[in-house]
Amino acid sequence: MKYFFLFYLVLLSCFGHAQQDGFIRDFGKKWANAMAYTLEVAELMPDSAYDFKPTPEEMTFKEQLLHMMDNVSWLSSSYLGGQKSNTNFKDKAHTKLQVIEMIREEFQLSALAIAQLPASALEEEVKFFAGPMNKRQIVALLHDHMTHHRGQLMVYLRLKGIKPPQYRGW
Repeated sequence: MKYFFLFYLVLLSCFGHAQQDGFIRDFGKKWANAMAYTLEVAELMPDSAYDFKPTPEEMTFKEQLLHMMDNVSWLSSSYLGGQKSNTNFKDKAHTKLQVIEMIREEFQLSALAIAQLPASALEEEVKFFAGPMNKRQIVALLHDHMTHHRGQLMVYLRLKGIKPPQYRGW
């Protein structure tokens, strides 16, 4: 919870500009909540269970988190003008503490990329592998993909006998 307040205060200065679109401003609060919620999930799983996966074809708990952050980094830097991360998300040797730090870093980098978008940029079309999308759709995809995989992690926690954190909305 302490990360939420610090992160949110930093974002207020970025997302609070009067010329910003309401969507961008509102997304700042939602993204701060998403970061705090994701960190809570990541912190609940013991180190010893970061390589747990429910079935052979599933990703491990750690791989799910790395996949989420790889996607956040990719969408933010490739489509929203954000800073490219130097993290190797494919490296499976990352420790729990390293993964948690990556979560903080990628959420912050993506938040800054979105906060710096002028309102007019949201309607700009970009070439996407699934067909043309505007940047507003990319922001929605960024959040939706992360939420999808974080939801899977709730099941991983339950399978390990760990009660997931209470859901956070807006």
